[in-house]
Amino acid sequence: MEPLENLYFTWLCAKVTLINKPNSTPSLTYWTLLKTLHETEFVWLLSGDDNRAEDGLELRMQFLFEADAPDHPEWRRFPNCSMLEMLIAFSRRAAFTTEDSAEDWFWEFMENLGFTECNDGSNITPEDIDEVLQTVIWRTYDHRGNGGLFPLQHNTSKDQREVEIWYQFCDYLVDRDRLP
Repeated sequence: MEPLENLYFTWLCAKVTLINKPNSTPSLTYWTLLKTLHETEFVWLLSGDDNRAEDGLELRMQFLFEADAPDHPEWRRFPNCSMLEMLIAFSRRAAFTTEDSAEDWFWEFMENLGFTECNDGSNITPEDIDEVLQTVIWRTYDHRGNGGLFPLQHNTSKDQREVEIWYQFCDYLVDRDRLP
């Protein structure tokens, strides 16, 4: 039987892409990107961002319920939320707030990070992906969010590095005039 963690990773991938077979055409798959996102811990620095981690961890319970799988000790080996879990959970919140789908939001986040060309046929390495993720995690992007999940086109009086993720998203919607 396949390990629970592998089943869970496949389940997560199915939430954001239709192509979920590792043997598919490399230019159409994103296994390296998604695996790197899943292997990178989401670290929250600001109060309120702990909610993003909890949302991500909640996906595990949803998976166990949908897969009718028992909660196994192997599962508890990974106590922290991954970037993939956080981004999938956040894309669902974004979809609930707007008229776009969760999958569309996930890939917009990837585009904002410069990952849309990071398919398995590209020369991108996990180290290249990790470098960008570290910028997001440790909030070393610029004050307008360039280099982060929600780059703003217009000037802002708020330093986005000091704004929790949910409110960065709200500023992003206003900046892009995307409120429903």
